[in-house]
Formats: sequence, C-alpha cells, structure tokens
Amino acid sequence: MSEARHIQVSEANEGQRLDRWLKRELGAVPQSLIFKIIRTGQVRVDGKRAKADQKLAVGQDVRIPPVTIPDPVTDKYILTDKDRAFIKSLVIYDDGDLIALNKPGDIATQGGTNIRRHIDGLLEGLKNKKGIVPRLVHRLDRETSGVLLLARSAAAVRELGFMFKGKDIEKQYWALVSPAPEIYEGTVNAPLMKSTGKDKEKVVVDEEGQYAITDYQVVDTAGKKVAFIVFRPRTGRTHQIRAHAAHILKCPLIGDKKYGYDPEPFLAQNLAPRVHLHAAFLSFSHPLTKKKIELHAPLPHDIKKGWQEFGFQDKNISVEFKGKS
Repeated sequence: MSEARHIQVSEANEGQRLDRWLKRELGAVPQSLIFKIIRTGQVRVDGKRAKADQKLAVGQDVRIPPVTIPDPVTDKYILTDKDRAFIKSLVIYDDGDLIALNKPGDIATQGGTNIRRHIDGLLEGLKNKKGIVPRLVHRLDRETSGVLLLARSAAAVRELGFMFKGKDIEKQYWALVSPAPEIYEGTVNAPLMKSTGKDKEKVVVDEEGQYAITDYQVVDTAGKKVAFIVFRPRTGRTHQIRAHAAHILKCPLIGDKKYGYDPEPFLAQNLAPRVHLHAAFLSFSHPLTKKKIELHAPLPHDIKKGWQEFGFQDKNISVEFKGKS
C-alpha cells in the first residue's frame, strides 16, 4: 500500500471501536502497529486525530495511512465453505438482533499468538442479507464450551455490555470436579490475580487481587470421587471458576491440569483431555425488546461422556440460587 486510503463507515460498522474496525480492514497488520498509527495521528476520522477506543458513526471518513501488510495469501485466514457450514452449525438462537452459539471446547473465542482460526474470525459466515457481521458480546476460555452471545447492532452490543458489567445476566456453568467438595452449597468470595511465578497464565488467590465471587451448588456425586456442580460467577475474572474450585473448594475441575487435576484415577474412564467446564445456561432481558430470554446449550459430545460415565443427568438443568447474580 503506497498511498493513504479513505473509507466511509458503513451501517454495518456503526458503533464499532476504531482499533477493532482497523484490525478488520488491515487483516494481518499487528495490533501494536495499529495502535501506533492511531497514536501518532496517522489515522484521521473526518480529518481529525482519533483515539483507539473511539466509536465510529455511519458516514464518517476514515483515513488509513500506508502500512506494510504481510502477504494475505499466507497470513490472513480465508473462510472456506466448510468454515461457513461449521459456524452456522453452532447457532442455537437467532432472532435477527441476537445470536447465541454453542461454542465447542477446542476453538478459541478470539485470536492470539499462534491462533489463526477462532470464532471471531469465522463470524463473517453469519453475515446477514444487509452485510452485517455479528459481533462478540463476551468471551469464553478456549477449553470452555457453551453459550456464546453475539449481537448484530451497535445498540444491542452496547446494552449487553452494560448488562454483563451490571450483573443483569444470569450465567450458570456445569462442571465435573474431583474430589467432591466437603460443603455442597455456598459462595466463594476470594480475590484473584495473575500469578507472578513461572506460570504467568495461572490465576491465584491473593488479597491484592480483584474481588471475585462465585456461587456453587452440587447437583450430584459419585461417592467422594467426583461431583457434578453448577457454578454461578457473580464477577467475570479470568479463570474464576477454575481457580475458586481448586484453591478454595479444593476440588479442581476434571481435565484442568493447570489447577491441580490428577488424571491418574481416571485412566480407565478415557475422559476427554480438556477442562470439563460448560457454559450451560444464560438468562437475561432482551436488550431491545425487553423480552425474557433463556438459553440452554447442550453438552458437547467430548465431555458429555464424562457426565454419562458417572451417571449424572446431562439434560437441561438450571439451579435456583439465592440472591442476584
């Protein structure tokens, strides 16, 4: 690219952050370079300097400076017909404004180091007749399956963002843990922060961390060896359920070697190697119509066999917790 480009913001991109919009336009350009060209004033919106988190409006003129883009043939992921069929197969709800997917536990929600194929990069496969591509409203860890919410309009994305932050959305996660906890119902209130040790991706309980609250209730047990628990996180910290289960309840999730799971007692069961954590239930008021929405995501086949192996119910279950989420 040798000359600056000027692009008008379309209706499909109304309300999107400038940095995220540029990432879609520029493809394989590193995020650090995108921040740099914004910070140094090379990107202009209607002729004025802009900020990375600035929300775009329909009809605005965005100047994109010349940047070196790696070869798109080798660096930009191109959707195939198989990809489009895959992302469509995950849809469990679609009312035109909102979409819910049942995300598998073997694909990341968004891109990162050495991650080329992810849910966010496949959303073009859900583009509607107006050309609007839905946007992520929240995230799930790569190994966590279950309900993932998307929205097609800026208004819905914005309102749902407020709802998640304001705890107006009920989230329930299913998990298998080992051993069963000593107390079968309660609330964990323990601050969490990223580890400063060798494993920086791990989260630990620390008084200097961010407050984190998780309700839990045991649904069933297989003796003291395994328990089926429904967790309701009231906050949204990284690895919150996994860390609270391991550090406070002393019952790491099955498959979660990062937090102390021991696979040795389960070799005969041939369980799926991933974390047995599933975002099974989401309940909220529709951001536009205010209609009550309840979304249930069936267990995926890879971890469903764990529930069946221990004789646990694997149909729709939602627990009545005390107090607001």
